[in-house]
Amino acid sequence: MQSWSRPPIPRLSDSGLGDGPPVQVHDTAAGRAVPVDPESAARLYVCGITPYDATHLGHANTYLAFDLLQRAWLDRGLDVHYTQNVTDVDDPLLERATATGMDWVALAERETQLFREDMTALRVLPPEHYVGAVESIPLVVDLINRLKFTGAVYRVDDDLYFDVRSAPSFGEVSGFDTATMLRVFGERGGDPERSGKRDPLDCLLWQAERPGEPAWDTELGRGRPGWHIECSAIALHHLGTGFDVQGGGSDLVFPHHEMSAAEAEVATGEPFARAYVHAGMVGYEGEKMSKSKGNLVLVSKLRAEGHDPMAIRLALLSHHYREDWEWFGDEIVVAEDRLARWRAAADRSAGPSGRELVDQLRGALANDLDAPAALKAVDAWTASRGDDTESSATVRAAVDALLGIEL
Repeated sequence: MQSWSRPPIPRLSDSGLGDGPPVQVHDTAAGRAVPVDPESAARLYVCGITPYDATHLGHANTYLAFDLLQRAWLDRGLDVHYTQNVTDVDDPLLERATATGMDWVALAERETQLFREDMTALRVLPPEHYVGAVESIPLVVDLINRLKFTGAVYRVDDDLYFDVRSAPSFGEVSGFDTATMLRVFGERGGDPERSGKRDPLDCLLWQAERPGEPAWDTELGRGRPGWHIECSAIALHHLGTGFDVQGGGSDLVFPHHEMSAAEAEVATGEPFARAYVHAGMVGYEGEKMSKSKGNLVLVSKLRAEGHDPMAIRLALLSHHYREDWEWFGDEIVVAEDRLARWRAAADRSAGPSGRELVDQLRGALANDLDAPAALKAVDAWTASRGDDTESSATVRAAVDALLGIEL
């Protein structure tokens, strides 16, 4: 699957500013900030969209968080190997296609393309490997066959399930107790009440063909992948075991990241990821943002209304990535005013020390990607005066390289 275009990124080290510091992020599994500072190359997997609708601010908030992480790693002097999936066949997509009378393949292609356009406008760095579930079916089949050798796979009717209790570490990603797992599993696509399962929490690996639904011929039978095994297979193939960060929204902690990690670890005998990092949820004026409520704030709609994508990005970065927050209409107004002030200050012939600001921005991002602190540092620079004639050029490069804001 085709990714999107990569924006140019200034290398601050080329301007004599050295490399950035080691980065720490909050690991959900550990419950604390941990260093993510590999020696030469960083490996990142972020769960992608199910393309049944346009990119809303909750999506953008998540992908901007991991864009900051990539930028901090690149500034550190590391190579970054980033993989993201697209769940281009799944129940929500098929349900939306049926409801709208649209072919499910055409719907997935349309919404994936719109997502690419939104990410390009927001200057989000693209993944090295952008991989659809459909094209990954051979990888999924191979991984399920590996799991079969461990005894962790069993059949319910014609479907294949994963025995979660075969994974010694099951539960360590979320830290949830069994009662919470059962409740959340049922709320987020699981089937805890299905009869014939060894454990109510066991998850679907391979769904046998259903009437009127897409299916593929494989040695497992005719059918399609379950949700969690898709990401396990894609991540292991492109990044290997023990990669640095598994990322996504906080709604993926359980069951998705818990199940993906368990499947991978049983198949390989090695840890799946070293850290599990999650972005908060974005609501809308006191409510959860959802299609059913009709209150999605779409990136494409904001762009069509004439809002500068850099202002949209600034509005999102004004909240810490782990924070749950709500979008109100004045968010974009405040961000556009901030962007105008930054651009006016960057046009000055001289200003306060740009090197000091670079240190502040790097320190903020190294501290669990603290974008609000970084934005406040730029605000303080714009409000100050100085005689550094290289300040504007330094700040333009730093704000671009570290925050992704083009001044």
